[in-house]
Amino acid sequence: MDPTSDSVVANTEPHHPSATASTATLQSAGVIVSCHETLKDAATRTEDGRYQVVTKDFGFLPIPAHLRYHPDKPHEWTLFLNAFFGICATFLVANLYYCQPLLIDLAASFGVTYDEVSRIPTLIQAGYAVGLLLISPLGDLVRRRPLLLLLTFLSGSLSIGLPLTSSVPAFEALSFLVGIVTVVPQILMPLAADLAPPHRRASAISIVLAGLLFGILLARVLSGIIANFTTWRVVYYMAIGMQFTVLGTMWVMLPDYPARNNGMTYWGILGSMAKYAVTEPLLIQACLVDMAAMAMFSNFWVTLTFLLGGSPYNYNTLVIGLFGLVGMGGVAMAPFVGRAADKLHPWSAATIASFVLVLFQAIQTGAGGINIAAVIIVCFGIDVFRQMQQVSLTNAVFALEVGGRSRLNAVIMISIFLGQVMGTSVGTKVFIEHGWRAAAGVSLAWCGFCIFVMLLRGPNVKRYTWLGYEGGFEVRRSRLAAQAVISPAQNGEDKENQKCTTTDVEMVKSS
Repeated sequence: MDPTSDSVVANTEPHHPSATASTATLQSAGVIVSCHETLKDAATRTEDGRYQVVTKDFGFLPIPAHLRYHPDKPHEWTLFLNAFFGICATFLVANLYYCQPLLIDLAASFGVTYDEVSRIPTLIQAGYAVGLLLISPLGDLVRRRPLLLLLTFLSGSLSIGLPLTSSVPAFEALSFLVGIVTVVPQILMPLAADLAPPHRRASAISIVLAGLLFGILLARVLSGIIANFTTWRVVYYMAIGMQFTVLGTMWVMLPDYPARNNGMTYWGILGSMAKYAVTEPLLIQACLVDMAAMAMFSNFWVTLTFLLGGSPYNYNTLVIGLFGLVGMGGVAMAPFVGRAADKLHPWSAATIASFVLVLFQAIQTGAGGINIAAVIIVCFGIDVFRQMQQVSLTNAVFALEVGGRSRLNAVIMISIFLGQVMGTSVGTKVFIEHGWRAAAGVSLAWCGFCIFVMLLRGPNVKRYTWLGYEGGFEVRRSRLAAQAVISPAQNGEDKENQKCTTTDVEMVKSS
């Protein structure tokens, strides 16, 4: 229990299911875990074994009664709550991107050169990287409701200084600090995975991810439109209002959930995250694929402006900006992507998505600079199947360790961040020096690398197997769940994860 939170004692006994399952098979299929009994060590108890229900955040802020966590009455995961998580991700991640269309206005307002204001996007992204590394793992150590409320309050409060300052150094420092605390979406995603039932976990993740992608696109559009008719300062006044609106809505809608890993320290959490990054084959496979795929994705969208603004298209800025709406159409497919990922084995879903991404990049390489229809098709396609790839891999990785999802997600997001940097820098350089086809060819090679990495490690291998296809090629989740119930548990391996309930297995079979 959060030491700063008040609590009351609930006179209940913990629930102890007795069903066991084949850990390796269910983990590889993304079935394990999220069983409620794994929370028996996370929920704080009194000496006589009764649970303590937390009633206040920070020791003084009441938690609405219907949002308090009770181990025998888990919160119902609804589409409305899932959509709320996505909306929070949209308006909070937007903090990282408001400044990008405003650089010319900022230079004129502050009376400095473009080179000086060009540091602002770099600093806010650097702050974001620091937050991913040092703050998002806290989701595995403390209760996430107060953590999310605190981070949202800090981001909104720090943003107040942005439209008020007339100093470039002050604006840069505040931007860096805002970037550090803008990791709320990366804490919401593991929380969504914990709250959602196993057969809907991929759908839950996909909607939060879609909200994040919407925020990236929407921030640029809103920022450019508002600054065009008023001033850049109004953009940040709007951002402040949105953040505090999200904060108030969080207080009345965000369910509480117990802290995990009681007894661990902050430095222990960071150390274990580093250990995950070098000892978990599935995590490393996912990171390599996500890094290459994000490099492809960033390369496409960054160089798209150069492609459409030059020959043979010669489009103006407004028309180029409308292509973002095509990308939003792809992002809007998130519910369908999530359902497909829930039905498929994560390995097969990610591998299929990788093959389809190769197809779209082949279209871009062959016709991107010749026919605008090809560009539109690729805009839509890479958004849809990049989502499918990332959601499937994240869902599989989250099954590795129930109490480590925030750390696992942090490792994945750091790899994605590195991919974004790689795609932006390499793609821009190749496009400028060798043209659109060479830049598209580089993305095609990155997509091919994704397939290569996926095929190195099969769908049903044991957790610590690095290469090969032991366990067979079965990828139907219902069949894997049925086989796992019949087969004996692996010789004491991953004992905590073997405690998957019969209910969880039945939900997967029914899906």
